[in-house]
Amino acid sequence: MPKYSPVRTVTEAERTALEKLARSRTAAVRRVERAQIILALANGERAVEIAQRMGVCESSVHYRRKRFNETGLAGLDDLPRSGRPETYTEQQRGQMVLTAKTKPEQLGLAFGHWTLDRLVEYVHQQLGLAISRSQLGDILQQEGLKWSQEKTYFTDSPDPQFVEKRGRL
Repeated sequence: MPKYSPVRTVTEAERTALEKLARSRTAAVRRVERAQIILALANGERAVEIAQRMGVCESSVHYRRKRFNETGLAGLDDLPRSGRPETYTEQQRGQMVLTAKTKPEQLGLAFGHWTLDRLVEYVHQQLGLAISRSQLGDILQQEGLKWSQEKTYFTDSPDPQFVEKRGRL
């Protein structure tokens, strides 16, 4: 069985932060649980007892002890995880955003404003990027661009030049 090192001495500032976090009702549950584990270890409880009381495995308690000893309060946070690589490069994302911010008339198009469908079509044809409507919407939203839904009329529009202004659908 491996020998585990004890939890390092907890400073007053760390203890105060841990106690506050351990009582929190608004912090993430994982962080609260981890703070409770470290406090229990600092108070001299054994890992087996903590694991049974909190409903976690003993190795989780030892892992939390190790992370706290190495990094302090930062050890309560999750480590970054790997994930699916970005589908589009920063340059491609920048082209999409720049296109969305450019008036269609400046690009020689026959309509006066972008809709998400028109923008997807333009990105497909002119930029050569295959992208779905929802993914393009997500990328633009991440950049702080918001899209409003184009209004449709179920009766004739009161504007006699509505069809020309609206452009091709």
